[in-house]
Amino acid sequence: MSNELKTPFEKGNQNQTTTWADCIAWYEELAKRHPRVLRFSQIGSSDAGVPIHAGVVSADGVFDRFEIKRDGRPVFFNNNGIHPGEPEGVDACMALVRDFCLEPQRLAALGRTVFIFIPLYNVDGAFNRQNTSRVNQDGPESFGFRGNSRHLDLNRDFVKCDTLTARVFNEFFTAWDPDVMVDTHTSNGADYSYTMTLIQTQADKLGGELGEFLRGTMLPAMYAEMDKRGWPTCPYVNPVKDIPDDGIADFLETPRFSTGYAALHHTIGFMPETHMLKPFADRYHSMRALVETALDFTVANGEQIIALRRAAKEQGRTRREWPIHWAMDESNPSSFRFKGYEAKYKPSVLGDYQRLWYDRSAPYEKDIAWYTHFTADVVVWAPRAYVVPQQWREAIERLQWNGVRMERVEADREQELACYHVKSVSSRPNAYEGHMFHDDVQLERRCATVLLRAGDYIVPLDQDKARYAVEMLEPLGHDSFFRWGLFNSVLEKKEAYSDYVFEDEAEKLLREEPELAARFAAWKAANPALLNDQGAVLDFIFANCARWREPEWRRYPVFMID
Repeated sequence: MSNELKTPFEKGNQNQTTTWADCIAWYEELAKRHPRVLRFSQIGSSDAGVPIHAGVVSADGVFDRFEIKRDGRPVFFNNNGIHPGEPEGVDACMALVRDFCLEPQRLAALGRTVFIFIPLYNVDGAFNRQNTSRVNQDGPESFGFRGNSRHLDLNRDFVKCDTLTARVFNEFFTAWDPDVMVDTHTSNGADYSYTMTLIQTQADKLGGELGEFLRGTMLPAMYAEMDKRGWPTCPYVNPVKDIPDDGIADFLETPRFSTGYAALHHTIGFMPETHMLKPFADRYHSMRALVETALDFTVANGEQIIALRRAAKEQGRTRREWPIHWAMDESNPSSFRFKGYEAKYKPSVLGDYQRLWYDRSAPYEKDIAWYTHFTADVVVWAPRAYVVPQQWREAIERLQWNGVRMERVEADREQELACYHVKSVSSRPNAYEGHMFHDDVQLERRCATVLLRAGDYIVPLDQDKARYAVEMLEPLGHDSFFRWGLFNSVLEKKEAYSDYVFEDEAEKLLREEPELAARFAAWKAANPALLNDQGAVLDFIFANCARWREPEWRRYPVFMID
């Protein structure tokens, strides 16, 4: 191998990762030398104006996406560098793609499968290069930063899409519709013997025969293969209490995360998490082994995966009951033979408390509880179609980026539609990834006569993208557009009153509106301490009277055609 085709990791002391500039220049040179194996190009730009690139590797020189999809070829997607401080996947992908170009046997082994990759996703964070932001991590010598140029974590941005970078990803992912995705990471957390731990699309949430195939066939095969390769792999160590001894649970990766986002498209997703305390060289080699393991399984089983995905999409076309929120089933855990270190406590030298530490001189191997099952705790009866008024362009754009088929209303018309009234919302007190996320939402289903205007959008659910539409447009979905605040303005009442005027009006309203009087009586009985608060009393009457009602206030502005 010529020295110029070695990666920075290979040229150095195996404790170094590439820079963005070196990475892109390296791939461009590789594509120039091997145009029948690798196609490499810019797919968009980041929020800071930095180019984002992607590559396609094909054993037969076919790179046209439409031809590949038309022929039903398996597509495997490797995403790297979403957190540039966790870069081993970036360097491993470089070497893997290089070997496709230089080793005919390795390339031929791809068969009909097409390997697509984003070499370094968070390009903004890659430029924020230092060695100080990963306090618990062993190497590399210098690395990028988790936040992008807007100080956002891109692995929380897949559905809210505050960044141009996430929009690029949404459109790229939707266009290619990969069958399997591996998004590479490094973990924080407990100490244990494993270099590689693995998050997969939660099988119950993925659902159906596709989820059963992931849990019963693909995962066991991948764990066995990683053992053979010398990298025993553990489920992501997500302790249900303080330490792994008490049990670990599958990570419920909601759609804000890459694997949860992939599930909205019926894609099997993996998020390998190498252990932060292991040397960078070990993390690199185990990551390459994991990506190759997932890829080889996809090559061998691609036709079955495609068939299972196709069936899941078809079932979505006619499905009416949709699970949109899941919770861990604590009643029936599985078990995992875990190789850990004894957890101990000792007095801290910093303060008056006991601190946790792991004793590497006291390794153990024992069965621990592994909570692998999640049940749907919110199920909705979905409509035949949703209606999204055109003014809610943020929601419409995201639906478009994800390939959701929509129809336009041709002429103004009034129509009786189902809708949600937001009874209450509890939001986080502090900003979370730029939003005041709505953790608790209480709804009431109602009917309303709505003026639909020419140009409003109808979203039929008889389509492949039904799951994305349902989980994003149903307010109670884990990461719905509503929870992220795309419709916050409907939570604000726009008109107000002067108390000295409305005091007399309120007496009149209580005489003229018996339903209001009954509600007010019940409210007084339930809230005697508020009767000395004029604002609380008048606010209740103003909010509940028919005379001064604002129909749009607290009415979720996405409607339903049943």
